[in-house]
Amino acid sequence: MAVYLMLTTLTGEGRRKIEEYPEWLKELNKEVEYLGVKIIAQYGLLGPYDFVNIIEAPSDEVAAKVAIHLSARGGLQTLTLTAIPLESLISTLKKKPEPL
Repeated sequence: MAVYLMLTTLTGEGRRKIEEYPEWLKELNKEVEYLGVKIIAQYGLLGPYDFVNIIEAPSDEVAAKVAIHLSARGGLQTLTLTAIPLESLISTLKKKPEPL
């Protein structure tokens, strides 16, 4: 499975909801896992983003589906980045391109 970093910012609605009901975050996690994504780690942040989630998904399409599903609820917005393991990147960079 591929690894992704999902940066999340709360909307005004999301900030109100989390203040009134912090367990909402755990409910979102259940939805994410139901959609076929494994949550590896989560952190609250200070700065322009409120949370970072490190997730595993079987494909880019599934990661996109989760991001769209979460954003469609109106409480948050996401920015999802593909994470390439360092050893895989180095291995790929060492390979010579095939001649055309």
